[in-house]
Amino acid sequence: MREKPQPPHLVFLPSGIGNPATFFRLAAAMAAPRSCRVTFINVQPHPVDPDFASQPGVELLDVDMLADTDDATTISDDPFIARVATINRSLDQLTPILASIRASAVFSDFAIAATLSQISTDLNIPLLVVSTTSAKFLAVITNIPRLLSQDPNVFSDSAEEIEVQGMPSIQKANIPAAWLKKSSTNHLLTEYLVPNARALSSVSGILFNTFDWFEQETLAALNGSQPPLFPVGPLQPYQKLGGQQHLLTWLGEKPAKSVVYVNFGSQEVISEDQMRELRKGLEICGYHYLWVISQGTACFERRDNRMIVKGGVDQERVLTDPAIGVFVNQCEWQSIMQATWEGVPVLAWPQHGDQMMNAEAVEKTGLGIWMREWNGRGEEVVDGDEIGRVVRQMMEDLDINKAAMIVRERAREASEIGGSSQKALDKVMQMFTSSNN
Repeated sequence: MREKPQPPHLVFLPSGIGNPATFFRLAAAMAAPRSCRVTFINVQPHPVDPDFASQPGVELLDVDMLADTDDATTISDDPFIARVATINRSLDQLTPILASIRASAVFSDFAIAATLSQISTDLNIPLLVVSTTSAKFLAVITNIPRLLSQDPNVFSDSAEEIEVQGMPSIQKANIPAAWLKKSSTNHLLTEYLVPNARALSSVSGILFNTFDWFEQETLAALNGSQPPLFPVGPLQPYQKLGGQQHLLTWLGEKPAKSVVYVNFGSQEVISEDQMRELRKGLEICGYHYLWVISQGTACFERRDNRMIVKGGVDQERVLTDPAIGVFVNQCEWQSIMQATWEGVPVLAWPQHGDQMMNAEAVEKTGLGIWMREWNGRGEEVVDGDEIGRVVRQMMEDLDINKAAMIVRERAREASEIGGSSQKALDKVMQMFTSSNN
């Protein structure tokens, strides 16, 4: 009698650099719904969402990869580069773990792609990279080794645009400020971006939390490239327990499309002066507002016209509430994908990193507007009167709302059975089910 094939055993290993929400969602989607065995390796001391930990089919494995740092050396005093270097040095301890659990594949992220690709090759385990940013931003990153080989000062010279193979020119104003230093002394480029970008050509695939329609031009330009690309978004939330009832109660008391939701994510970089002007703008816009501030001790300030939350909120629940009319956001990619799913118009206010390019997608698809003149790099303070005027116009513009609802329709079409994102996820699954049979 032929033995029943074993379900694929998928190992998820986020580096701990950045927001792990994309990994939580993808792992949950591949577990019970698709009958995969999932081991989630948690790089301590990063906490795992307890709601994710309770998902059926998911097994957690805590590994402290930052413990042995006695011999830690790095050519950079940048704490980010030092942290990435420490994690990469610690990856060797995963080799016996991956070998013993007989993984069908490993899903990890860009930050450790170079080191982990060598380990996965030695163990003959497919490695897939999960992108936590837009397809466009990662496409630019993959071009960095070629760009620097042609011109070491391509990012630091006076040119206003950068030519990227197969894509329209990229405005220097939309490039992360940290890239614009001379490459000879820029360890972010030479020690982090270049080696990991080179490693992407050797992985078995790259998964994006995006969908065909939303980044059509970029994905078309990348089509047929190696490795294969899988746009599988917007990734859906997993089941969560109740909580924050006071917040939901406050929203439930408000009319539909009457609340401005403001959240600049976990890495707020706006100045105190700008925070003050933002509050002024929210007060004079004429609408209720919910403002989430990540910094400070968790607390709530509740009034009839406003709620200010210090700490985190379940953003999925907030955006689902019919009271939300506009989402003021710095354009973290996960937040953009959540907004596409609910059709909430986004007032894009990018601050750093990939957020300028992410804001381009918001503007181009009609999900919202990008006030380009609001300088996102901290040099200027946008006046509260102007903020209030723009927010009020967005709240009252029916065309903006209709355009965002079209994005919602396209996002849900992609995620339906037979939709482009579901087909992409099916192709990922076929990589493992065929090898297990």
